[in-house]
Amino acid sequence: MSPLITPSELSALTGATVLDVRWKLGGPPGADLFREGHIPGAVFCDLDADLAAPPGEAGRHPLPAADHFQEAARRLGVSGSRTVVVYDEADSTAAARAWWTLRHFGHPDVRVLDGGLRAWVSEGLPLAEGDQEAVQGDFVARPGGMPVLDADQAAELAGDGVLLDARAAERYRGEVEPIDPVAGHVPGAVSAPTGENVDPSGRFHLPDFLRERFNTLGAVPGVRVGAYCGSGVTAAHEVLALEVAGIPAALYVGSWSNWVADPSRPVATG
Repeated sequence: MSPLITPSELSALTGATVLDVRWKLGGPPGADLFREGHIPGAVFCDLDADLAAPPGEAGRHPLPAADHFQEAARRLGVSGSRTVVVYDEADSTAAARAWWTLRHFGHPDVRVLDGGLRAWVSEGLPLAEGDQEAVQGDFVARPGGMPVLDADQAAELAGDGVLLDARAAERYRGEVEPIDPVAGHVPGAVSAPTGENVDPSGRFHLPDFLRERFNTLGAVPGVRVGAYCGSGVTAAHEVLALEVAGIPAALYVGSWSNWVADPSRPVATG
């Protein structure tokens, strides 16, 4: 089953839990956008509070503890027996982090609305306004559903597999670094900006297109693949695109913000 769902498929789906995961680094707050208009029945999911632990040496968006995520998921109405559909504004960057986190903690059926709220609106489907509270869910968080990498494993993978850097190419090259204190990339990593996973509308390219893209970058059958970014958000989008292409991949959740927290780790540029 594809991890993606279309607006028409979602509009015909009954009994699903729908999470609005609109988020943008530096704002505006996703909750405000949610109140202005959201898919009817959806509940707002806060990426920073619900899908990550507090920032620190583990990174800007570390993996949340299982009990914390279970509590958040239940509050959002998530149950293991019901399909969960997640969406953001358009390109699925934030939604992919929700998809990945739910999958990592054992949810068997999570879908991402391809093209996000923009695609929903473009098809003339209705919106609701105001707040929306969920009926308490019964989800049980069991970590291990998706593979993860720590810093040492990411370094190893960059040497004997393929480690994809999902950030913009200029950040990979170390020409600019607007967020983290050190510019550059993990030595041996390959630049693979997530913007190339989607078309101008924010919808994912077709599986064959994505498969060819990642094969060209070295992600071919028999080779272990992982992804990282600045803080484990856009890299989740890379893992989702790889899944659409039929290529399994691990996520370095701490990503660059964790890598540079240890000054002894090497940094490459160019």
